[in-house]
Amino acid sequence: MGKTLVLAEKPSVARDIAKVLNSNQKGNGFLAGPKYIVTWALGHLVTLADPESYSDRYKTWNIEDLPMLPKKMELVVIRETSKQFGVVKNLMHRDDIDELVIATDSGREGELVARWIIIKAGFRKPIKRLWISSQTDKAIKDGFANLKPARDYDNLFFSAQSRSEADWLVGLNVTRALTCKFNAQLSAGRVQTPTLAMIVERENEIRKFVPKDYWSINAGFEGFTVQWQDKASGQTRIFDKKKADDIVAKVTGQTGQIVEVRKEAKRELPPLAYDLTELQRDANRKYGYSAKQTLNIMQKLYESHKLVTYPRTDSRYITDDIVPTLTERLKSIAVGPYAKPVQSIIRNKIVVTKRFVDNSKVSDHHAIIPTEQYVNLASLNTEERNIYDLIVKRFIAVLNPPFEYEQTTVKVDVKSELFYAKGKIVKSWGWKSVYEGFGKLEEDDDDDENSHSLPDIKQGQKAALTSVKPVNGKTKPPARYTEATLLSAMEHPGKFVENKALREALENTSGLGTPATRADIIEKLFNTFYVERKGKEIFPTSKGIQLIGIVPSDLKSPELTAKWEQQLALISKGKTNSDTFVSEMRNYATKLVKDVVSSNEVFKHDNVTREKCECGKYLLEVNGKKGKMLVCPDRECGFRKSISLVSNARCPECHKKMEIRGEDENKSFYCACGYREKLDAFKKRKGEQVNKKEVTSFLKQQDKGEAINSALADALAKWKS
Repeated sequence: MGKTLVLAEKPSVARDIAKVLNSNQKGNGFLAGPKYIVTWALGHLVTLADPESYSDRYKTWNIEDLPMLPKKMELVVIRETSKQFGVVKNLMHRDDIDELVIATDSGREGELVARWIIIKAGFRKPIKRLWISSQTDKAIKDGFANLKPARDYDNLFFSAQSRSEADWLVGLNVTRALTCKFNAQLSAGRVQTPTLAMIVERENEIRKFVPKDYWSINAGFEGFTVQWQDKASGQTRIFDKKKADDIVAKVTGQTGQIVEVRKEAKRELPPLAYDLTELQRDANRKYGYSAKQTLNIMQKLYESHKLVTYPRTDSRYITDDIVPTLTERLKSIAVGPYAKPVQSIIRNKIVVTKRFVDNSKVSDHHAIIPTEQYVNLASLNTEERNIYDLIVKRFIAVLNPPFEYEQTTVKVDVKSELFYAKGKIVKSWGWKSVYEGFGKLEEDDDDDENSHSLPDIKQGQKAALTSVKPVNGKTKPPARYTEATLLSAMEHPGKFVENKALREALENTSGLGTPATRADIIEKLFNTFYVERKGKEIFPTSKGIQLIGIVPSDLKSPELTAKWEQQLALISKGKTNSDTFVSEMRNYATKLVKDVVSSNEVFKHDNVTREKCECGKYLLEVNGKKGKMLVCPDRECGFRKSISLVSNARCPECHKKMEIRGEDENKSFYCACGYREKLDAFKKRKGEQVNKKEVTSFLKQQDKGEAINSALADALAKWKS
C-alpha cells in the first residue's frame, strides 16, 4: 500500500503533524512513518524569476528597457533553500507516494507556497488540503479526518498568484523607472505607495495647520460642575473672546433653574472578538509593539505554544461548529487572573449571540480565540504573555453580558443661557469587569470630561451659580499616525476619499493590503527610510515626502489599490478571472513607466554627509530602526554602516535611553541631556552593580544593531508590495 506525502510550511509545524501521524523516523529533510511521510518548505522555496532571468539586458538598469513584461511569468527555485526543494521534489517523485496533502498555512500565502512547489516539482498525483485554524493535536487529528479536495482551493491559489504577479509587474517596473530617472535608491509598490501617501498627506495637514483660540465656560452649581452649551448648535466652544466674556458677565452671581433632569438606562455591548488588525492596533496602543512584532509574537503563540487560533484572519466572528468547543476552551484558560471570570461564565451557562457567532461573516478563518490547549503562563515570555493576555481578556469579555448604567443629563437655564452636566450610575459592570483594575479601557470611548456622579436634584429646582470662569484652549492639528491609527487608515481608506460614490465602494473592500500583509508593508516603509518613528508617532522623511511628489499620481490613490484588493477577493471566490486582472496590471505598469519617464520633477538628497563611500559617492545619513546609519546612494553599491545605536542603557542623570557612538575602543554613550560616558567608564560603573558576563552580553546585543541589508537589487528580487 502506498504512502501519503504531507507538505508543511515550516519544520516546527511538520514535527507537530508528524507526531500526531506517528511519523517518527527521521530522514534528511523529512519525517517518515508507516502511512505518512511529512516534509516541509522553509517559507517559500519557489518564487517568481528575477528580470535578469528573462533577458541579459535586464542585468543593467536602463530606462529604455522598461516596461519589463514577460509573456509568461516563470518560477525559479530560491538558491538559499534549493537543498530542501531537492528533498521535497525527490519525495514527490517516489514510486510509493500515492497522494499529497497540502498542510501549509491555511491562507492565501500558504496556498501559494505549496502550489508553486508542486508546479515546479512537476507533481501530478491526487492532492488533498488540510485546512485548520489551530495547531493543537486535536485540531490536526480532526483536520486529517476531514481533508478537502485541493481543487476547492484553486481560486485561492489564483488570487495569491495574481497578487504576486501584479506586485512584480508594478513594483519592479516603477522601482527601476524611478531609480534610473532620478538616480537615487527609490522604490514604489501597489500598496506601500498609497500608504506612504496617507502619511505624507497627514504631515502636510499638520504643517499647514494654524491653531485658533477658543473658550469654553465652566460654572459651579449645587456642588457639581456644569458647562455652557449653545442652545441652537449644541457647541461648547466659543471662538469669539468678547462673546465668551459677555456670557460670563451675564450669568455671574445669578440664580439658575433646572429645566431638565433626564435619566436613561443605557447598555454597552461587549466588544467584538479580535481579528489580526484589531489585535495589532491594541498591542500598539497598550504596549507600543509594531504590527510586525505583534504578528511575530502571534505566530509563536499559534505554532510553538499552540495557545491561540490562526492569526492572519480578517474576521471578528466564529462559526456555529466552534460553539460546542467554547466550554473546553474556557476550562483551558481558567488559571491565574482568568480563573474567577471564567468560572463565572461557566456557572451562568454560555450565552452566544450574533455578535460573536455568525457564519456569514467568516470566510477563510474565524476570529482569534484561545485553543483547548492547557496554558502554563510561566512558559510565556513577557511579550507573549502581554499578547496572550489581550486575546484571553477579549475572549472572556465577548462571552460576558453588556455593561449597564443609568445616565443622568441635567440642563440648567441661567438668564436664557444653557448649561449642562452628565452623570453615570453603574448598574452592572458586565464585560467591563474583565478589565477592572487595569486602567482606562481602550474600548471605553466616553471622553466627556463633564461626566461624573450627580447629587439628587429635581426639575424646577433653583440654585445660584457659585463660580463662573472662561477656559481658554487652542484647536489642535490632526494627530500624526501611530502604527495603531495607520492600520485603521489602511483598513478603512474610504475616509481619505472625497468622492462619495468611491468612498462607499471603498468601504465594501478590504482596504489597503490584507491583515496578513499590512505589517510587512509598514515595515518596508521604515526599512527603505521613507518614514521614521519618534516615540509612537510616524514621521515621513524628506525622501518619503519627495517620493510622493514624483511618483505617478494614481499610484498614490487608495481607491485604485483597494479596488485591486477587491478584485483579488473576487478571484479567490471564483467570481472573476485572474488572467484579466494580470492583463490590467501589465497595462497599468506600462502607463506608470510612461508617467515616470515624462516627469519634469527633480529629486534632491538633503541628507548628504561629508563622508565618502568606498565607491566614491558621498554617504547619506538616515535614521534606522535602532539608530543612525550611513548608506550609499548608489543602487549597485548598497554599502551601509551603523554610526549610532539607541541602547537599552539608561542615562544616570535623566534616565532616558542613551546612544552608542564610535567604533571599537572609541565607543561612548551619549544622552540627549548632554551626558557622555566612555565605554570603559560605563563598564566599570555597571561592573559594580552586575557581573562582567552580563555587561559583555549586553554590549554584544547592542553590536548586532540593525540588520545590514545587501544592495537594493537583492531586496527587490524578493519583492513584496
